[in-house]
Amino acid sequence: MELNILIICYLIGSVTFIIGLKMLSHPESARRGNLIAAAGMAISILGTIFLYEEGGVKLGNYIWIFAALIIGTVLGTIAAKKVKMTAMPEMVSLFNGMGGACAALISIVEFDHLNHQIQSGGATDSGTLLIIFAGLIIGTISFAGSMIAWAKLNGRIKDFAFNGQHIMNLVIFAVIICLSAYLIISGDPAAGTLFYVVFVLSIIYGLFFVLPIGGADMPVVISLLNSFTGVAAAFGGFLYDNPVMLTGGILVGSAGTILTILMCKAMNRPLSNVLIGSFGGASSGAASKDQGAYKEISISDSAVVMSYAKKVMIVPGYGLAVAQAQHVCHELEKLLSDKGVEVNYAIHPVAGRMPGHMNVLLAEADVDYARLLEMEHANEEFPQTDVVLVLGANDVVNPAAKTDPGSPIYGMPVLDVELAKLVIINKRSMNPGYAGIENELFFQPKSSMLFGDAKSVLQKLVAEIKTL
Repeated sequence: MELNILIICYLIGSVTFIIGLKMLSHPESARRGNLIAAAGMAISILGTIFLYEEGGVKLGNYIWIFAALIIGTVLGTIAAKKVKMTAMPEMVSLFNGMGGACAALISIVEFDHLNHQIQSGGATDSGTLLIIFAGLIIGTISFAGSMIAWAKLNGRIKDFAFNGQHIMNLVIFAVIICLSAYLIISGDPAAGTLFYVVFVLSIIYGLFFVLPIGGADMPVVISLLNSFTGVAAAFGGFLYDNPVMLTGGILVGSAGTILTILMCKAMNRPLSNVLIGSFGGASSGAASKDQGAYKEISISDSAVVMSYAKKVMIVPGYGLAVAQAQHVCHELEKLLSDKGVEVNYAIHPVAGRMPGHMNVLLAEADVDYARLLEMEHANEEFPQTDVVLVLGANDVVNPAAKTDPGSPIYGMPVLDVELAKLVIINKRSMNPGYAGIENELFFQPKSSMLFGDAKSVLQKLVAEIKTL
């Protein structure tokens, strides 16, 4: 009877994961989808704790289990509530790394159990060993890579590369595969220490896998590492014959893989080029040109041209997130709309520091989802747009991606903001963006710079427009 109830708990968990993932595809239903998936996870966890048994013996150790659950819940809740929107990509990387670490620890524990069985005269199970090693390698790489991504996003570590690094990575990965194959095929208990050699090499590979990858590619890397964690968790589901763990891992792995492919397509670059090319790690092409002079625009002039425009397009970027200016940006949008101005937002797929960063940012301010235009739709609207307000975006509006074959971002689809009648760019300074590339848009005749913190500038714009 208890087994049947446990199966029902797992079925509920699996179904809620699928429903929740589907609802996450739309901002209006994303919050509910997240809660539904979380409820299914809670049901699956509680069902496992109280109903799972093996050989007629239940789990036990309830004090340890619930102590870990309570500590993790408290820490996770505090971290999620306190995190700033600018630090959200870092938190995603950190939490994703913890998932990879858990998958790796499962493999370590189960290898130890299997090794004891073999030493006690038990038969070698090559299939189980294969799953253990797959979970160990993928989970460890995800953990180590996510920690480097976290450190790079918060500025603790800079891009690092040296001649022959990619070759060294391939050699390390080949050694990992060869050692794993030897242990799986031989099943030699005396060679068990090599398991931990594989573990250490996987950590090293994960570190050097992410270190050379440049800033503009970090959203793709975060998505890829997320898929790694999902796959590693799925192997844990195989080990424990746990359908909900298997389903959750497969969903995370497949969703992360699809998102990675879509983002690479949006950047017009194959994944191999992202991983090997170190895109954004150094500036070249447009950065070396003499761009000429730029011109500035005042708050009052900006307020006038936006107030009397028919169509205004706002391009949000990381600078908007840094300033925590999404709410005042929404206020500006509503103020202009009340004056009869058509206001929309142009969203580039890789704007910000993680997949969907700008969507999450604007959803937090309750911006109407219908106003968020994807890149293809926005590019169709720019020729009919009177004013474009670029808020902290840089690389995703850089025309060098279309005009300069020597630029590191050449070939990457960008927002065609230069087709509008007037472009107002808000930045703190003329420093290059995250990819370290100078932006020729700033020097074009139709472009004007509006320097200052995004929140302060938008507040002044709102105050000025109210007086008109």
